[in-house]
Amino acid sequence: MDSWTVSSALLLAGVISSAAFSHFDTECYTANGEDYRGLQNQTSLSGGKPCLFWNETFQHPYNTLKYPNGEGGLGKHNYCRNPDGDVQPWCYIADHEDGIYWRYCDIPTCQMPGNLGCFRDSGDPPTLSGTSETSNKLTIQNCISFCRKQRYKLAGMESGYACFCGNEVDLRDHGESPSMECNHVCFGDHTQPCGGDGWVIIFDTRVGACGGNYSSPSEVIYSPDFPDKYGAGRVCYWTIQVPGSSAILFNFTFFDISDQTDMVELLDGYTNQVLARFDWRSPPRELVNITGDFVILYFYSDRTNQAQGFALLYQALRSQDTRVIEDEGNEEDETDDVSSTAGPQLAGSVTERSNSTSNGHSSQILYVITSSPGKPGPNMPGQWAGRGETTGHSAMWTIYALAALLILTVIAMVAKLLLHITVKSPNIPTVSGSDSCSQSTASSEPWIILYRPSTISLFKKKLKNHHGDLSPLVGN
Repeated sequence: MDSWTVSSALLLAGVISSAAFSHFDTECYTANGEDYRGLQNQTSLSGGKPCLFWNETFQHPYNTLKYPNGEGGLGKHNYCRNPDGDVQPWCYIADHEDGIYWRYCDIPTCQMPGNLGCFRDSGDPPTLSGTSETSNKLTIQNCISFCRKQRYKLAGMESGYACFCGNEVDLRDHGESPSMECNHVCFGDHTQPCGGDGWVIIFDTRVGACGGNYSSPSEVIYSPDFPDKYGAGRVCYWTIQVPGSSAILFNFTFFDISDQTDMVELLDGYTNQVLARFDWRSPPRELVNITGDFVILYFYSDRTNQAQGFALLYQALRSQDTRVIEDEGNEEDETDDVSSTAGPQLAGSVTERSNSTSNGHSSQILYVITSSPGKPGPNMPGQWAGRGETTGHSAMWTIYALAALLILTVIAMVAKLLLHITVKSPNIPTVSGSDSCSQSTASSEPWIILYRPSTISLFKKKLKNHHGDLSPLVGN
């Protein structure tokens, strides 16, 4: 691939990525908005109190003097943030009320996908009419897992300790309210919101599932047990297959992996070839664009050092979405080199990366990974055929082992034949003539001792007793 083709592909990907996720109006992908980096600078959009600048709140615990490197999103601004992992973003205010110098921020756009909202629960009828339970160790994922095992689609938490399950919400009797009503902390995790008194926060039970099948054009996939920390020894697969799409764009909006053994991989759905691998040393720093309509997401965790996990947003692109560079000249060549990357007959695997901008600010660098969405051809020896194995290598080693066994057998047969000839040689005396026997004893004594019947019997007896002593099944 020449430099012009690569530049065109990167330009195409940049144009696509700028608008690919525009329909996602959320600015948060965590349950408590810890990742919020929006621009709201008052506690509420309607009549809220203005927030103080983080670089002017030195009298309070959180300020830029104590956190000068942008920890928690702090900086020379007055935007709502959640630096301490509270149940939702907040900010300091100038008007103290009852000694309280901060307030939660009601941010409509800070609601993670899978969080369906905060709903009133009058109890008659209940918001979710399925199974329910209470626990003083309730977390969001505990409730979601409980309802998922009962095969419900929705899970709701109320008052920090109650979990309700159901399949639908009647919005006529249970209207949605601002998130401020559902910011009671979970009894099992004080960084998570678990509804309020008479208010239930509802989640999709697919959040935090270990594996799943996705076919919608766009969706968010969370690590297992999210928003709790992922469990030990997790091995999860998600299939993402969108028929008719020419490429799939991936954006890790949140990534927290604890060690190098834990990893996330993106694989070609048809060939199982690893296209991208991420861990704590090499986290994803840019969008990943994979041509084709079938991708497998793989996650593995060992039995130590669990962490928060990841949130992955994907967007499937149609072939017409890629035809945005038509006035650059040579339309036919452009179609062959760039637009045809969405075709199902493409083969090969090419990875390119654009450079960062020259002004020192990090730009959205995009992986353009071209892989064949067609079915793979016949496996050749040494070809990758799944995790930890290759085709052909096992057969080659089997042939080598059989050849070695055959050679050893031939050597043993030749040695036995030579030994037999030596024993039958005339140097061994016959039974006639005791003198001749005594004379030849000095020259062939080792053979006589070795093949004397009494010696062989004695040797077998000792060998049997020796093995008998070693056997745990035979007594003294």
